[in-house]
Amino acid sequence: MSRIGNRVLQIPAGVEIKIDGNDITIKGAKGELKKSFSPLIKITTTPLGIKTERSNDVKTTKQLHGTTNSIISWMLLGVSVGFEKELEINGVGYRAALAGDKINLSLGYSHPVEYHIPKGVSVEIPKPTIIKLSGIDKQVVGQAAAHIRAYRQPEPYKGKGIKYKDEHIIRKEGKKAGK
Repeated sequence: MSRIGNRVLQIPAGVEIKIDGNDITIKGAKGELKKSFSPLIKITTTPLGIKTERSNDVKTTKQLHGTTNSIISWMLLGVSVGFEKELEINGVGYRAALAGDKINLSLGYSHPVEYHIPKGVSVEIPKPTIIKLSGIDKQVVGQAAAHIRAYRQPEPYKGKGIKYKDEHIIRKEGKKAGK
């Protein structure tokens, strides 16, 4: 039995929900999100909140049950509070600059790297070595952060590269001199 799928999601104040079959639209202070879900999962509203129920006990349906409930939970949180990811750039000469709808990254390559900011994500660069991504869709914000990090992942010897703010890089010891 899915424990996550069985939880009743409380609706935050100021959030409107419209359910049309398996399509759900959630409006809040930050914006609006729409999503279609599998017909195997029934989404209903109760006086306590939003409830998801599965139609059968097949393994894939059980997996969809918890996933659907989690995605709706993220949607409720996104339209009321929003999501934010922060990236740090470490390395001599490594920096980022905002230019319209692009981020120009200098990451030690022979060419500058340009990243086009996806729709629904706002970017703030308070320092040339810090990138703050925010938006209402958790998946889009997380995917944008992962794409930027993939341009130069942190290496284990000096820690140079792009990392998440709360990420800990496990360091390796360098070569030792001859014995």
